[in-house]
Formats: sequence, C-alpha cells, structure tokens
Amino acid sequence: MASNTLTLYQLADAEIRRCIKVYLDLMSETENLAHVEPADLRDERARTILLGGLGSTTSGCTPEEACAEWERRSAIPFDLETGITVGVYRNIRGMGTVFLDEVEKSTGGFQEFEPDFINANPHLLPILQHLSGVFSKSSLRKQVGSVSDTQISRPAARRLADLLTQKVTPENVNKGEILQRLESTLEGIVRDLVGRVLLESIVESALLARSVPFVAESDYESLPGVVYDFRADFVIPNSEEPLAFIEVRKSSSRHASLYAKDKMFSAINWKGHTPELLAVLVVDGEWTGETLRVMARVFDYVVPIGRVAQLAETLAAYLDGDTSKLKWLIDFRIRPAHEHSHCMTEEVDP
Repeated sequence: MASNTLTLYQLADAEIRRCIKVYLDLMSETENLAHVEPADLRDERARTILLGGLGSTTSGCTPEEACAEWERRSAIPFDLETGITVGVYRNIRGMGTVFLDEVEKSTGGFQEFEPDFINANPHLLPILQHLSGVFSKSSLRKQVGSVSDTQISRPAARRLADLLTQKVTPENVNKGEILQRLESTLEGIVRDLVGRVLLESIVESALLARSVPFVAESDYESLPGVVYDFRADFVIPNSEEPLAFIEVRKSSSRHASLYAKDKMFSAINWKGHTPELLAVLVVDGEWTGETLRVMARVFDYVVPIGRVAQLAETLAAYLDGDTSKLKWLIDFRIRPAHEHSHCMTEEVDP
C-alpha cells in the first residue's frame, strides 16, 4: 500500500500557498509596507516574508527587531519572489532532513533496502535517488523504469533496491552531502511553483477576498478577440459575458519590451472585440518605466502585484456599474475590402 505521506513538492505547494495568504494580510495591514508596526509582524511567516523580501538574513527575531530591520532597509525595493520563497525553502529543507532520517532508520543505517519499503514510500524517492548517485531522472528511469515520488511499482522498487544495494556503502554515507545534493531538487520544485502558482495565486486570493467573480485560465475555453480567440489569466465574471480581464506577468528589464508588445497585442485584440472590456495588467519584476508608460496607453490599469487588494476593489466597483473605471475604448475591426467598396458605392448612388 502506498504511503499517505506528502511529497516534497506537495509540502512546498502547501507552504507557498500559506505564505501567499500571510503576504496578502501583511500588505493589507501595512498599506503595502508603507506603515509597518511590530503588531503587524506577530506571525513568524510575516517576519520571514518581510525580511526575506528586503534581502535580510535575520532569523529568529522578535516582531520589534523585524520592524527595526524594516526601518533600516526601508529604501530597498521589496522582492516578492524572494520574500515568499525564503520560508518555502526553509520548510522543505527541514522536511528533506526528516525524510533522510526516515530512510536511515528504516534501512538500518543505509544497510538494507527492501523493495516493499520503497514501494510503500514513494515520497522518499528524491532521497533514494541522491543516495544512489544517479542525479538525472532520465538516467534513473533507464536503470529502474518509470518511477515518481507518488508511485513506484513493485518491479521498479525491486530494481531500485538492487541499485541502492550495489551503490551504497553505509559507512561512506555522508548525510550532509546527501542534503547538499538534494538542493538541486528543491530548487527545481520552488522554481516550478513560482512559475505556476505564485503571482496568479496572489491575484486569485485578492479577488476571492473581495468576492469578485472570475474564471481562471484553466477553467474556460477562450476569450473572443478581433484577430483570434485565446485565454487571459483571468476573465471577469465569465467568458460568455466578459466585463474585464487580467493578465499577470513578471519580467526583467532585459525582456520588458518583448513582453510588453505581446501583452499590448492581447489587450488590443480583446478590447477591439469588446470595447467596454476593462483591461488589467498586474506586473512584478524589473519592468522599465518607459515600458510601463506605453502599456498604460492600452491597458486601463497597470498595477504592481503589491496593490492587488485595491485592484479587487476597483473591479468590484466596475461590476457594480461604475463606468468611470474604464479608461480606454478601442474600436478595432477587420473586414473584407469589398465591403468597404460596396459601402462607398451605396453612398454615391442617387
């Protein structure tokens, strides 16, 4: 029977979502870090997020000490990704140590690798893989077959047990080295979660908190456009009768211009089809000032990720009929040239 223990990926996913909730609460309580008080930092995660985002390695500090550190570094731009992931890394590194201890205990000090134990505990695969000295998933697959940290078949478990028996010399196992090798696995997990979960989950949480109805990209077919139909990150309230859409994008100054052109075309495509569609771009990262100014000539709102709570208020007001929230109307049509000629002919006919 497979173990009910969560994988490192599942643990990291749960932790990043907890950190996102704490981050949103922190932004709300401090007016986007404009006014930070010790009372805002009672939660240890809030302290970790704040100081991590400011590049401070201070740990185990009191709310008062964290607040003082924020005051000392208040001119430093807050880096959302670093702030959120510092705690995630800390959490899963701790679990990596727990997993390694579990393997050591269950194998009698890395001496006996039983197929039944491996089959029943697929969540320990990252530890077993690094113990075996096979660091590539493709290489491991070639040697033992298809395996994952959620399922290891009995035949694959037997092959992996044989591989570990051949490769592992108990007296030579250095637990510190194993955990150091595990870092590459942890980095891959966090990178994937940042790309898949971080920014869009923050936007989603803000919309839910304000009860703004929405449909996420994965839950609808397409948003109609003038040139072609495709999906935005969020459509509000739905794709059948859309009133607004949200695109979320992290950038570096190197790629800002390229990303801007892509996002502006999307906005023109959708707003051209539905002129009163509110266009929103939520940004993070090193966008250039000029790029943001250009995008603000197409999008009704271009806002930083730290202001999504206020954005949710704006969207709620627009849904309630506040048309002042709409900045740009785009009248963009594509039609056959012969229709234009026909219309001109009709105009000059007596």
